[in-house]
Amino acid sequence: MVAKTKTWTARKEDLRSDWYVVDATGLPLGRLASNVARILRGKHKPIYTPHLNTGDHVIVVNAERVLVTGRKLDHKVYTRYTGYPGGLRTRTLRQQRDLDPTFPVYHAVRGMLQKNRLGRDMLRRLRVYAGPEHHHQAQRPTRITFNEKGDIQIG
Repeated sequence: MVAKTKTWTARKEDLRSDWYVVDATGLPLGRLASNVARILRGKHKPIYTPHLNTGDHVIVVNAERVLVTGRKLDHKVYTRYTGYPGGLRTRTLRQQRDLDPTFPVYHAVRGMLQKNRLGRDMLRRLRVYAGPEHHHQAQRPTRITFNEKGDIQIG
């Protein structure tokens, strides 16, 4: 009789989250968001388990300097609905960036995570700052960069 191999899955005691800092200066918005979402989900770890939050904390600094190519500043539109008749509100990326420079990065990452409790829990581990300073030095975050292929370079 052949012994069945069991599928390994991470347990609560296996989960450990690290802190990373990403500098968004000159990085394209979509590539930055997809790489940050991958770290938030924990797909860069060998213990990745789809139904658990195996991801890490990510601090994005210099969000106001993220690169947007083409005519997206004037053609990309964010819409929301107030719930009242005629309450459709729209803003271009340029207008939204003037009001809150962290919103485009946060919104792009949020769109790349799953839409359930687990995705909201992962999104709580994202901190986005418009400038170069953040107040998470006590967590001793590690600086990471992404190359053109999307590989993570720690250090």
